[in-house]
Amino acid sequence: MITKVKFCGITNLKDAISAAELGADALGFVFYPKSPRFISPKNANEIIKKLPPFISMVGLFVNQSKSEVEEVIKGCPLNLLQFHGDENESFCKQYNLPYIKAITMKSDVDLLKCIQEYNSAKALLLDTFSKVARGGSGEVFDWKMIPPNTLKPIIVAGGLTPDNVQTLLEVISPYGVDVSSGIEINKGLKDYKLMKKFILGVTNAGV
Repeated sequence: MITKVKFCGITNLKDAISAAELGADALGFVFYPKSPRFISPKNANEIIKKLPPFISMVGLFVNQSKSEVEEVIKGCPLNLLQFHGDENESFCKQYNLPYIKAITMKSDVDLLKCIQEYNSAKALLLDTFSKVARGGSGEVFDWKMIPPNTLKPIIVAGGLTPDNVQTLLEVISPYGVDVSSGIEINKGLKDYKLMKKFILGVTNAGV
């Protein structure tokens, strides 16, 4: 199986169209106001309306209120929710939409326990621990921390680039990979050549 690719931090139509043309499986829209890649539900909706079918639209939230999440869902046709904060399972699963839960890969993290705690999640997304950012830090965690043959699909994020994604996929075979800063020329602005190189890295790893 070829690993699925999610491009996160989409802020404009040009990048979204390019990602779709290159074959990204999912696009991530960050609805966390403190993020440099923040996008409003209105602007995200305008982008999504112009995209072709067969791409999953993912909304990312960080420790936001139920009303904030519901407001975004009302104004934007999302396929999947991504919770990147300290949300518990009951909070994540109350919106009648499938979700993935981000896990910060600290040295003492117990992934098997996390899988049990978020049993209703479609997948766990593993990201690098950072004191200054919730995702998008550009830093890699130790991939050896990921146990083999987990019962829950695993999506790897954190410091992935066109230059290291193939190496990752030679070490482990996650369900998906998630990239943001590794394909950017500036925060929130993607680079077409880097996006293409990333997709080719994933595809070539599956050959």
